[in-house]
Amino acid sequence: MPAIDLTSANLESTINDNDFVLIDFWAPWCGPCQSFKPIFEAAADKHPEVVFAKVNTEVEQEIAAHFQIRSIPTLMLFREQVILFSEAGAMQASDLERLIVEAGEIEMAEVHKVMAEEAAK
Repeated sequence: MPAIDLTSANLESTINDNDFVLIDFWAPWCGPCQSFKPIFEAAADKHPEVVFAKVNTEVEQEIAAHFQIRSIPTLMLFREQVILFSEAGAMQASDLERLIVEAGEIEMAEVHKVMAEEAAK
């Protein structure tokens, strides 16, 4: 499944309506972003259970500012509306694959429980 372009109009619904979302923050002038693009697209084809999304930081500056993106490419991974991973830098295909698999194995009920306990403090 091809990656979708995130905009201010579809950002919230994409994160809230999908259990697993991986976002690539990029820009057209960014060499590492362009090198990472085929890796990201190949992973999107391999993992239809994950929503792969892209944010062009030149066009969607408000989204980049909201997530405090300071360097690109940056990958951000959401599971059940929780950010589990956020890191700048392009990844090798094997590292991206490992990230997706490991994130899929996280017991989200436990994550939500810990978050609720922290919020109650």
